[in-house]
Amino acid sequence: MNIKQIKLKSKEEITSSLKVLQVNEFDFHLLFCDKKFIEDKELNQFYKNTFANSILMGCSTAGEIGEKNFTEHSFVLTSVKMNNTKVKKSVYHLSSAKDSRIAGERLANDLLADDLKYVFILAEGLNVNGTRLIEGINSVLDEKVNVSGGLAGDDFQFLKTYVSDEENKFSSNCISALGFYGDVLETASGSYGGWDSFGIDRIVTKSDENIVYEIDGQPALQLYKSYLGDKAAELPGSALFFPLEMRTSENGELLVRTILNVNEADNSMTFAGNVPEGSFVRLMKTNVNRIIGGAEKSSEIIKDVFINNPKLVFMISCVGRKMVLKQLTQDEIDAVTESFNDDVIFTGFYSYGELSKLKGNHSCALHNQTMTVTGISEK
Repeated sequence: MNIKQIKLKSKEEITSSLKVLQVNEFDFHLLFCDKKFIEDKELNQFYKNTFANSILMGCSTAGEIGEKNFTEHSFVLTSVKMNNTKVKKSVYHLSSAKDSRIAGERLANDLLADDLKYVFILAEGLNVNGTRLIEGINSVLDEKVNVSGGLAGDDFQFLKTYVSDEENKFSSNCISALGFYGDVLETASGSYGGWDSFGIDRIVTKSDENIVYEIDGQPALQLYKSYLGDKAAELPGSALFFPLEMRTSENGELLVRTILNVNEADNSMTFAGNVPEGSFVRLMKTNVNRIIGGAEKSSEIIKDVFINNPKLVFMISCVGRKMVLKQLTQDEIDAVTESFNDDVIFTGFYSYGELSKLKGNHSCALHNQTMTVTGISEK
């Protein structure tokens, strides 16, 4: 594998650097950047022209990862040439969140092949139902196919997110998937949070997809506020510090759900992923040391899978973790990068949701408040 990475901070740097980049010498390009570099119409057209004969996978973010560092309001481009692995891009444009499962099915079917080994997904972060998207993908792909990715961000504005489309321009309401094919590819993903649950198990008694109305027969928001105390006055922002642990059955796998919004009128809470009726939930809390330790564990999950160290590592972490870590966000990045050899290239972003297999050969799932790490290399 041949990998080139550049990190830039201005429109002038972007145009001058891309003009001299030998774009077509690479199989694909990963671009994670502040949305100011996307909403600039001249730049967006420039991307289309520059990458016209190549593959661009990218999205707007809530923070970028490149050159082993966390940055904000930047432009990180990673260009990759595979030795003996083929890649193919597929795109779906959402008309509404109700299309999310269909989107997953169509993307997976378009990429499906006997030698498909890995699918990397970037989805818009505000209108997609990540749970349904992954359900659609899992309904088509065998569990042996590794699947990971994330939901785009917009620097915690929650207004509009963007993903690179079939023309290599950036579009809202877009989902892109990149398939990797061949027997020489090694890949593995790991996801870990570092949050601790507390209190008793409670049961979701009324919900609709990702909106929860009642827990244990009580108004959901009212019950949640009773746990938060003084922090309740800071909702919905303070909810990032107190997500929910969820199990769809009593002994099911643990997932974390972040609260995106609250509705005082009907005492409901809207989450980043589905919370079905009958689910078992508990409140969660954390501290900076637990979050940093969780990032390190996500790396440990995948390290033993590789015969050799991965050459390229994707890091996708939740914006909620950045909000808790604040000036210590770089420590989370260090916890991952220091787990691998010095010659590994890292890229990624802070997201509105992470997509990954939780462990081993399980199906992919939507996560919140985790650090998700994916490695790829060729034997």
